[in-house]
Amino acid sequence: MGLGGVGIDGTYPEVSKDLMLSKLSVLKDQFTENYNPDIKVRVDRIKRLQLLVEENMDSFHKALQSDFGSRHEQMSLLSDTLPVINNAKDALKNIHKWMKPEKRKPNFPLGLLGAKAYIQFQPYGVVGIISPWNFPLILSIAPLVEVLAAGNNAMMKLSEFVPATSELTEELISKYFNEKEVVVINGGPKTSQEFSSLPFDHLLFTGSTAVARKVALSAAENLVPLTLELGGKSPSIISQNAKIKKTVDQIMTGKLLNSGQICISPDYVFAPSDKVSEFVEHAKNHVSERYPTIKNNPDYTSIIHLNHYDRLNNLINDAREKGAEIIEINPANEDLSQQQYHKIAPTLVLNPTDDMKIMQEEIFGPLLPVKTYNKFSDVISYVNKLPKALALYYFGNEKSEIDELLNKTSSGQIAINDLISQFAMHDLPFGGVGPSGMGSYHGYDGFKNFSHKRAVLKGQNLLDAAKLITAPFNEKTEKNIRNLT
Repeated sequence: MGLGGVGIDGTYPEVSKDLMLSKLSVLKDQFTENYNPDIKVRVDRIKRLQLLVEENMDSFHKALQSDFGSRHEQMSLLSDTLPVINNAKDALKNIHKWMKPEKRKPNFPLGLLGAKAYIQFQPYGVVGIISPWNFPLILSIAPLVEVLAAGNNAMMKLSEFVPATSELTEELISKYFNEKEVVVINGGPKTSQEFSSLPFDHLLFTGSTAVARKVALSAAENLVPLTLELGGKSPSIISQNAKIKKTVDQIMTGKLLNSGQICISPDYVFAPSDKVSEFVEHAKNHVSERYPTIKNNPDYTSIIHLNHYDRLNNLINDAREKGAEIIEINPANEDLSQQQYHKIAPTLVLNPTDDMKIMQEEIFGPLLPVKTYNKFSDVISYVNKLPKALALYYFGNEKSEIDELLNKTSSGQIAINDLISQFAMHDLPFGGVGPSGMGSYHGYDGFKNFSHKRAVLKGQNLLDAAKLITAPFNEKTEKNIRNLT
């Protein structure tokens, strides 16, 4: 049993702050001894991380199945294990380029006098990682790839809501890494709170905006720089000229992936008023073809735990009570009120209003509000009055609309005629803006995010430029100073 192992009742005991501080101290001491690990050390660590996942894929898939109750192993292969392996491969392929200093151009007259300027990418030291339950590996081990590529050590706090996966990860990290490189902490809510107050050199948190505010306050005690990967209400906008069947298939695929428990899942749809009935019909057909049953279908992921299940049902009930039309897509008409797993059928919410909770909270489940519009300018206005979303999706080919979205809205990411695939792009930064996040990672952007960008200026010895602008001040020095502009 490692730090904070799962108890008999399925809950985590808390880990003392003193114990976490002692583990952090070991990591910091090792970093001080090897302040800027060379490329061989970094490559070795990334390779070990890749092997950790490759050699234990089946175990990870079983653990994820156990935590979710119903989650197909191919879902876990697609969303958790393979992406980590691919991230590691990308880092190994490109780390030589990433580590090269970034040249900058010296100002006049320093450049003329032979000075050189560049950015040196230095590791911060020890990076803390707080990961969520929805994709336990891709949101913990994948950023760890870039943390290690940047030369840092790491301490990870994994989610208590996926105990089997968290326990397995802790066990394997301690097998493939020593406690001077990477440490895993497993514990309950108090542990998470105290973890965020530790004096890390950088902290990555992935989770809700509400919790992020508390994390930011805790981290502020030690002025720890933050990367916050959050969420929000990501809209999917359907143009009048969109291919409606293909569009609905894309939206519903993204919405039902992991049963909508994804931070970049489409949170609501904007459809032209005359396309709503088509949208509903195609959505029903999509579900019927791919999920002819829900209750005992291993392809359909269950809701992670009872509290979240109850919350989603409350969102539905609140919308119904306030006048929304609720369309449950349950092809086999199964009774889902009593079941072994917490499953909720794909549910469309038509005519949602802003006073409904479902339009105020990030949904994180298989519920999809569908709003209508007549003028595209109204869509722009609506999106802009809400907090900036993590993702924005557009389906159609109207250039003027695309230009408006690109130039008159703000979001962490935008995808046009695609959905969620932007996360899989190694060469695109992943991150939010405003309430949906702070900072970004993935590939080279992740390497830079977890690196200190140290400014380096190398002067020359032939001529001391400072002598040209130093006292005694006179007409000559004034001329020299003015020539600097």
